[in-house]
Amino acid sequence: MKKIAACLFLSAAAAFAQTNSPSVRPLSLQDCLVAALKSNFDVRAERFAPEISLLNLHAAYAGYDPLFSLSGTHNHSLSGGVFTTNNIPVADGNSFTSGLGGATPWGMNYNLSGNVAENYGFGSTGNYDSSGGQIGVSVTQPLLKNFWTDNNRLAISVAKNRLKYSEQGLRQQLIATVTAVENAFYELIFARENLKVEQQALDLAQTQLDQDKQRVQVGTLAPLDVQQDEAQVAQSHANLIAAQFTLATDENTLKNLITDHYAQWHDVRIEPVATLAAARQLFDVQDSWTKGLTQRPDFTEAKLNVEQQGIQLKYYRNQLFPELDLVGSYGYNGAGQEFSDAFGQYSTANRPFYTYGAQLSIPLSNTKARNNLKAGKATEQQLLLQLKQLEQNVMVEIDNAVKQAQSAWESVDATKQARTYAAAALDAEQKKYAVGKSTTFTVLQLQNNLTAARSQEIRSLANYNEAIANLAQQEGSTLERNKVDLSVK
Repeated sequence: MKKIAACLFLSAAAAFAQTNSPSVRPLSLQDCLVAALKSNFDVRAERFAPEISLLNLHAAYAGYDPLFSLSGTHNHSLSGGVFTTNNIPVADGNSFTSGLGGATPWGMNYNLSGNVAENYGFGSTGNYDSSGGQIGVSVTQPLLKNFWTDNNRLAISVAKNRLKYSEQGLRQQLIATVTAVENAFYELIFARENLKVEQQALDLAQTQLDQDKQRVQVGTLAPLDVQQDEAQVAQSHANLIAAQFTLATDENTLKNLITDHYAQWHDVRIEPVATLAAARQLFDVQDSWTKGLTQRPDFTEAKLNVEQQGIQLKYYRNQLFPELDLVGSYGYNGAGQEFSDAFGQYSTANRPFYTYGAQLSIPLSNTKARNNLKAGKATEQQLLLQLKQLEQNVMVEIDNAVKQAQSAWESVDATKQARTYAAAALDAEQKKYAVGKSTTFTVLQLQNNLTAARSQEIRSLANYNEAIANLAQQEGSTLERNKVDLSVK
């Protein structure tokens, strides 16, 4: 049995010896956060969202891009008639047209255009050759429908809103990742400390077993008590194995958060450069509510959704109006026998033309616009109710997080006292056992109590630190608390 116990002890010692291997990497919480913000897959993927939204915004401005057009055509025609076979009428023509058109941010549409054509051939009166064309500008300015907003301005406003939304989405992901790293870091410290606790429990059980075997040999203890000791050693060893597994999985959890190349970290042992401690923090629910309702990304996203619907409603309202547009054009005519004659008259600008006026179009039912507006108003009311529900949820979640942190703080001192009392109780019982006034069962029970108290003490420290991290997440203050600078360009 001594040989088995020695093997168990060496197995546990080997687990601790691994921390002295060359593959150990000491990391602070700040080191883990820096690595996660650089390499975490979720963060890296979410970083594309603002970039995509910005590109969509640039694409929305394409509605104001001028459109240039240019065309040239040659026409040829032979026609029959009363002419002889050698004098068939022939008509040829060349025409060129160009234009530059687009829209302005205030809704005006413009078109700069020019055209020139030349016709030549043989007809009933003999040979002929002539050319002519126009150059000018025409504009259309809406006064009612499409005046306050139009499709281009709607698309740009929505794209700006979605850019802000995507920035909040990135912030939300960063907060979630930072919080996950904090929790994983504290869980890893707990797992390492808990492994030590289970090793101490195994040492206590082994010592009790060795001493009782000596008592059996001198006849002061029944062999049945030794069997109880052996059962305690076996159970302590099983608990140690479970603690080793928990340590390994907690380590993998942290690795998964801070690296994008797990294979390189597989054989690395992370050694947290920190201990579990409980720094006193004052809690103010009102202050936390203020932070949550101004800093939480999901609440800001909900407000942006309401804002986007307001933008949409502005467009729907403007679409109710009839189309009343001012129209006008101005330019110059040109004519002559050759192309050069027409171009020459363009330059002399002595044959101007112009038009001006207004055009009115009134839809008789306007069913689409009216129902779009009604649906938009209903959607806005729905979004406002969802925003109010989220506001209430935020307040409840923060209140719960504050209570959880307060409870965790109180548990730190309580578990510390429980561990002190458990150690004192075991020491007293061992002294009674040494003089034959106690039983093996009682001593083993108090050993278990001490192990549980030690584990609960470090568990409460981890819980408190994780509760603080959770509260910051509920407030939306995680990045500021960890001094993470988020800049979206």
